[in-house]
Amino acid sequence: MSKVVNEVMAANARYVAEFGDKADLPMPPGRRFAILTCMDARLDPAKYAGLAEGDAHVIRNAGGRASDDAIRSLVISYKLLGTREWFVIHHTDCGMLTFDNDTMVRLLQGSLKPATVDASGWHDSAAGGGTDEGKFVNWLSFSDIAKSVLEDVRRIRSNPMVPADIPIYGYIYDCKSGALLEVLKATAAGRVA
Repeated sequence: MSKVVNEVMAANARYVAEFGDKADLPMPPGRRFAILTCMDARLDPAKYAGLAEGDAHVIRNAGGRASDDAIRSLVISYKLLGTREWFVIHHTDCGMLTFDNDTMVRLLQGSLKPATVDASGWHDSAAGGGTDEGKFVNWLSFSDIAKSVLEDVRRIRSNPMVPADIPIYGYIYDCKSGALLEVLKATAAGRVA
């Protein structure tokens, strides 16, 4: 086993030893809200939003984007598990700001090895074994954080599966301070009709 697997399993053993009454938590989130946010490892929604197990749904993907799958999860969160408010939270210094669809396609065509980045942009090892499949994916990168939050709130709000009485709030997490900064236009776009 790898060092990482051993570390994860050791941490899990400690967690199991202190699990206590968490087995009795109900499936619906106790605080009845959901967060759509980025998968970036610097973001800890439990800490920045004051969550404990069982409090809220946290849906994560690259960029915290309102992809079809994220909207699917939000609709399930509401329809089957009773959430009544949603947050879209992007963040500063996001990797999704550093590339576009064409860049990702080019990198994948060069090889499937990890890419590197420097001041001049992203580079691939061109080791071969790449693929053209990246052409068929919308990578949902963006160039303006506040605009991307607004776009995602609008996309969620306009989806016919989303009830008009669910408020959707838009925020940017500041990686330098830990603060949640409201995107006023996004929250206005997500207000209850």
